[in-house]
Amino acid sequence: QVQLVESGGGLVQAGGSLRLSCAASGRTVSNYIMGWFRQGPGKEREFVGAISWSAGSSYYADSVKGRFAISRDNSKNTVYLQMNSLKPEDTAVYLCAARQWAPGPYTRANQYNYWGQGTQVTVSS
Repeated sequence: QVQLVESGGGLVQAGGSLRLSCAASGRTVSNYIMGWFRQGPGKEREFVGAISWSAGSSYYADSVKGRFAISRDNSKNTVYLQMNSLKPEDTAVYLCAARQWAPGPYTRANQYNYWGQGTQVTVSS
């Protein structure tokens, strides 16, 4: 089992930045793919981006490409989502997810086995 805990959400003005964290525990995630998703009010869960923990390679949804970046800290078993140039439409609950590595990419929620509880991000105009 893998436990995931997100943190770092909050209220920010449009154009601002936030960094979300996802701390993993329970099992080594060195052979996992870590994904970030978001779910706005009344909306489907949407893929944001993902990173291969071992390779460090990442990929993103077109809606956030160039504004968001995912990184990981092996020593802390933590994945980060750096969000810049935030827009009101980025408002959502952001969730961290994990799955064992296999050739991807993996952009659908049902492709991930483990989920955190989520952290709220609100961007005001």
